[in-house]
Amino acid sequence: MISREDALQLDAADPLAALRDRFDLPAGVIYLDGNSLGALPRHVAGRLHDAITQEWGQGLIRSWNEAGWSDLPKRVGDRIGRLIGAEPDSVIACDTTSINLFKVASAAALKSDRPIILTDEGNFPTDVYVLDAVARQHEKEVKMWDPLNDEIGSDVAFVAMTEVNYRTGERHDMAGITNRAHVAGAEIIWDLAHSAGAFPVRLAECGVDYAVGCGYKYLNGGPGASAFVYVSPDRQADFANPITGWWGHARPFDMSLTFEPHEGIDRARIGTQHVLSLAGLDAALDVFDGIDLADLRAKSLSLTGLFIELLSDQVPSAEVVTPTDSNRRGSQVSFRHPSAYAVVRALIDRQVIGDFRNPDIARFGVAPLYVRHVDIWDAVGHLVEVLATNEWQHAKYQDRAAVT
Repeated sequence: MISREDALQLDAADPLAALRDRFDLPAGVIYLDGNSLGALPRHVAGRLHDAITQEWGQGLIRSWNEAGWSDLPKRVGDRIGRLIGAEPDSVIACDTTSINLFKVASAAALKSDRPIILTDEGNFPTDVYVLDAVARQHEKEVKMWDPLNDEIGSDVAFVAMTEVNYRTGERHDMAGITNRAHVAGAEIIWDLAHSAGAFPVRLAECGVDYAVGCGYKYLNGGPGASAFVYVSPDRQADFANPITGWWGHARPFDMSLTFEPHEGIDRARIGTQHVLSLAGLDAALDVFDGIDLADLRAKSLSLTGLFIELLSDQVPSAEVVTPTDSNRRGSQVSFRHPSAYAVVRALIDRQVIGDFRNPDIARFGVAPLYVRHVDIWDAVGHLVEVLATNEWQHAKYQDRAAVT
């Protein structure tokens, strides 16, 4: 069995090890919740300070031009595009993941007279709510399917999937499912909330039509950071944004009362962008500059593989639900426990921060930019103690009103 010294040696050989120092991580905390909120890159505070005091405070409205505020969504979008394998000028940073999903789902629904929208039962609830709303508006029906066993029928308008299951960490086969959708004459939408910044994504290579994702998880853009939307170049000309705002106009400052969509990805914009949010996200993306994304994936698999190995050896009562097959694994590890909520709360009190998902999932996000192998080793050690001593049975950990 791997020892703590072995874990330290793996960290010493890690080509990404120096990146941890670029994050402002609290002393003594093992942070395994980057799949809900990424850690703070140290330099982001300074960038926001300048955006507030200099660009806003001194530049005032002139900063839309002089500080480049007007172009921030496109610039940030292009930087995210590199991480998700997108073509140039096909990603824009704006709005929220849910709003962006509504945009692309509505556009895909409008183009097709087929009655069915497919998604899977493991999709994030908000995505399903948005798809239900789109289905009602376009007289379609959302159906659940099993991508491993079910076919895509000739009645399907589009398929909407989240690449990594938010509960289990299972990674779906983007290339295979996208191809199956296209063979069936359907379009495809991928939610990259648990992918972007955690491992390489290959949207263009896989022929994806649309994708959405958020900026505050593995991209570390801060709470509620701007999201992003991808529309493939061959879908942009007929992409009908259902919310037609002035920043999506071909000539927004003409102030015309007749809407004429921008010819490119800017048509996915609606209203005035959140400049401070975008400034923080833009700064956070600096951490990815010069990184080989293959190294990012290799470290993610090493960390999650170690986590699964240690759980198997030391916590046999934990039912690991994350795939052991590295091709089917995202960048998190989850296990079932009948009192997962209380276990996670006890770990948090020990400064091991993960989270819980109903009904019985303990979930731990592994952000390879700053999580170390020794963090995984120590976290499992704390888990062993919590379970061995029944620490989780303390009354204070049973109150579900608390947020984890």
